[in-house]
Amino acid sequence: MTDQPNSSPETQETLAARSLLTAAAVRERSHQLLKAGLEGRLGHFTVDLSRLEACADEVVATIRQAYPSLDIPFHARWRHFAAGGHDRWDAVMHGATWQSAGDMARAAFDLAIVSVLLDAGAGPQWRYVEGRTDETYTRSEGLAVASFDMFVSGAFSSRPEDPFRVDADVLMALTAEDLAEGFQVSEQNPLVGLEGRAALLNRLGRVVATNPDIFGQVDDPRPGGLVDVIVATAEGEAVKATSILEALLTYLGPIWPGRITLGGIDLGDTWRHPLVEAADATKGLIPFHKLSQWLSYSLIEPLEWAGYTVTDVNGLTGLPEYRNGGLFLDTGVIALKDPEDAKKAHAVDSPLVVEWRALTVALLDRIADPIRAKLKFTAEEFPLAKALEGGTWATGRRLAKEKRGDGSPPLSVISDGTVF
Repeated sequence: MTDQPNSSPETQETLAARSLLTAAAVRERSHQLLKAGLEGRLGHFTVDLSRLEACADEVVATIRQAYPSLDIPFHARWRHFAAGGHDRWDAVMHGATWQSAGDMARAAFDLAIVSVLLDAGAGPQWRYVEGRTDETYTRSEGLAVASFDMFVSGAFSSRPEDPFRVDADVLMALTAEDLAEGFQVSEQNPLVGLEGRAALLNRLGRVVATNPDIFGQVDDPRPGGLVDVIVATAEGEAVKATSILEALLTYLGPIWPGRITLGGIDLGDTWRHPLVEAADATKGLIPFHKLSQWLSYSLIEPLEWAGYTVTDVNGLTGLPEYRNGGLFLDTGVIALKDPEDAKKAHAVDSPLVVEWRALTVALLDRIADPIRAKLKFTAEEFPLAKALEGGTWATGRRLAKEKRGDGSPPLSVISDGTVF
């Protein structure tokens, strides 16, 4: 019906909107803005590709320090669950009484989905003290360990006999106070965006509860039900990483705060920039889908544990967040046209932040090749997911610490806890 010549404008808008729910759209439109930057047409940044080799050298130095064997896992939430060298998930896998690999995968999806959705910047002051090790964690690792502890304690389960699950009814009832307790938040230990995080999980609960055909049986709706939806797209035992992302964007789209919609479709982490060209209603729109892509990377391993092979990992893009973006600023690959902008906080929908994020995605594509060349790997042997983990994210964090002491990024973004 959609290919009939007299399709209504509404249908055409819906089709245009769906075209933005892909990694390919993130990549293509980000490279549009990189081209504009190279031509000097961006409002806020200049681009100097001659500095890319030196930037790659910094990343390779980080990789060789962290992974001397060059055996690098994918960039995924599971790395943070192993913070401090403790393989927390492995202990769960050996202690749980799952009846099948599918049950295990659903539990792993439950954990990863909730933890990633809670993984927006923690701010510089927040700390989490893990009871079992008495170790203190901050930022992404702290958020991961805190959410892991809530998960294994059954905080997201409505079934006392089965703590390792996330149930829709629990998510819908979750309050900012519940999260504050689980994340050890106090006046002395503030966590930015607490209300936004709780509201995001509430919306996740509602979406899951009202779509039992997608997320499980009528009496068993849970985020982990997406395992079955994604596996249904498999060709034999192979699942495309891009199919993971498209399922997340299709079925979890309504969880995002009210931002841009087109043709009745929630576009999530999609923003406006006047230099973005398109021949349809998506002109001026650029998607990033940062948390959804971070989650896609984080769902690869549960599928592999369940016996599937995940292909087309390079079809996903690099993540447009402040560590990767900070890497390019701190190495001079990009520079602010007005240095005073470094002293201000910027709204996430501002043209400056949109440009920064687009340049980050496109430059991660550009830097992957020199990193591979220096390490003597092919693109197949060393997908972007390994470059991110090894990698660009860790180097961005290292340089931030070296240059600013407290590890803060070179630009400050005003976030509601649902973007970065």
